[in-house]
Amino acid sequence: MPRNTVRWGVLGVARIATQKVIPAMQQGEWSQVVAIASRDRAKAENAAASLGLARAYDSYEALLEDSEIDAIYNPLPNHLHVPWTKRAAEAGKHVLCEKPIAMNAAEARTLLGVRDRTGVHIQEAFMVRVNPQWIRAVDEVKKGRIGDLRAVTGIFSYFNDDPANIRNKPEYGGGGLMDIGCYLINTARMIFGREPHRVAATVERDPRSGTDIVTSLALDFAPGQATGVCSTQMVPSQRVNVFGTRGRIEVEIPFNAPPDRPNRLFVDDGSTLGQPQEIIELPVCNQYTVQGDLFSQAVRGLIPLPYPLEDSILNMKVIDAAFRAADSGRWEAP
Repeated sequence: MPRNTVRWGVLGVARIATQKVIPAMQQGEWSQVVAIASRDRAKAENAAASLGLARAYDSYEALLEDSEIDAIYNPLPNHLHVPWTKRAAEAGKHVLCEKPIAMNAAEARTLLGVRDRTGVHIQEAFMVRVNPQWIRAVDEVKKGRIGDLRAVTGIFSYFNDDPANIRNKPEYGGGGLMDIGCYLINTARMIFGREPHRVAATVERDPRSGTDIVTSLALDFAPGQATGVCSTQMVPSQRVNVFGTRGRIEVEIPFNAPPDRPNRLFVDDGSTLGQPQEIIELPVCNQYTVQGDLFSQAVRGLIPLPYPLEDSILNMKVIDAAFRAADSGRWEAP
């Protein structure tokens, strides 16, 4: 590893951290995960032992007091993203925070002052933003491969009706739109390269938990539109299609991109009823490894931050508008 590798600490033992992000970051050239914290000492020690981490803490505060840690990964439940990101930044740590970065745009905006006051980097962990398959998809659209961009359509779903799961607790920021619909919004904004003028949405809520279990979205980019469906109680599925006047690009596995085989884009011109004329294979990579290393390089001042905090606030504004539109039955401006 480079001598100026960034030393990371992790808040909590969430599955996304212990099963995906930490193992991936341990494969990076610029990221060294050295510590993990949990309010349950046994959980912290078990996680540290299984992952080969040097230190385990029985409180988040103790982790933030560790002077040898440069950056914090925050995969806590959604309602704890802003409070603990603030505390980490005020302790002088750079922060990579899981998505969605806040419960709403107003809360997200409070992080701007924290960032500017402390001088640390704060970034939302939208790993798709640095995945080569999405970078290539954006490039293909920009160079006119499919003609003029007309529409983006997406689906992202899984099945989880466990009432004890944090994703089914509204007070924790649970529900489909916050958990996975945010990806549909983010990638549509990335493909179009601008913000939607207005947003429409319909929401079906679980009668027990109150969280949204099926949400349909319409984003008006004028010209161009994006539509999508996300669900927490539907057969697992994910696909994104990008349509232009002369062609279509399909992202085969857009969000949970496999780390052990090439990611693929399907490109067709519509002449064979959706059968791709070209399959673009991207080199095998782990998007979480890429995310960690790029953030670490930004911490060391070698590159700009890949995904600025201001963009995260814009994404939250669209999420807020979708919830308002679902309640009002009207188009809402972000």
